[in-house]
Amino acid sequence: MSAGRRLATAAVAAATTAVVRGVLDTSPPGGPGVWTRTNHRGEPVSMLEGPAVAAGLVAGSLVGAGSPRAALATATAVAGAATFGLVDDLREDAATRTKGLRGHLGALAHGRLTTGGLKVLGIGATALAAAAVARPAGGHAVRPAARAADTLASGALIAGTANLLNLLDLRPGRALKAAALAAVPLLLAGGDGAGTAAAVLGTGGAASEQDLAEVDMLGDGGANALGAALGTALVLGAPRPVRLAALAGVVALTVASERISFTRVIERTPVLRELDAWGRRPAAPVEPAADGADGARPGAAPA
Repeated sequence: MSAGRRLATAAVAAATTAVVRGVLDTSPPGGPGVWTRTNHRGEPVSMLEGPAVAAGLVAGSLVGAGSPRAALATATAVAGAATFGLVDDLREDAATRTKGLRGHLGALAHGRLTTGGLKVLGIGATALAAAAVARPAGGHAVRPAARAADTLASGALIAGTANLLNLLDLRPGRALKAAALAAVPLLLAGGDGAGTAAAVLGTGGAASEQDLAEVDMLGDGGANALGAALGTALVLGAPRPVRLAALAGVVALTVASERISFTRVIERTPVLRELDAWGRRPAAPVEPAADGADGARPGAAPA
């Protein structure tokens, strides 16, 4: 992919994100109250960033896709992650507030389908469909069993990355910064995943100002969509050994998140702490109320 096309992709993604966000602000579906949450400062914050980011990712990826298959795979992964993430954002049962991947899977095991459980199943299904369409980088193995295993691993990578970005969306700008850092190598590699990586960077650039200012937040819909786009870029552009290594890393971090606070690790690591705080408003004088291991931002519960 040429440098000009990468720039065009990022520009389309950024412009779409900004335009859709403006339109939604003028006429939010269901009214502003449906999309408004209160943050740890006691201030209102909007989740309209989520659908705007998803729209930007889809538009940018369509422009930058290296093939119709790549375009369809990315659109499927992003749309599925955004849709099921928004269901969890807007329809979560506040009375139960089941948290974490383990909590939602535990509820499913006992015959109770939470909105988070529905999200796990829905994003898993759409991620698998996207992987089947994508034909991962490096080509499929000839044997049907090996081909199926490769598709399953790629689907797990897309779904796992969608969940991991949501786990990081606990402080303003954190998920956007993590997505940008992960997208840059994929953009520079220039393979089939470069277009999706450019869309991630363009969308993140358009959304970052209001996210860092704590006017907007990604919510599950936006964070899951951003992670699904990154996962799809990996599937499209990275060779099989890299994909498998990335999947192992995503699984390890997801398992660790059930016991370890990412926020505490970041705060204790100088380089990560400075990067995490860059561009953000000064910390509130009052500690946020505990909400899981990390004190999640409203509407951004993991899994």
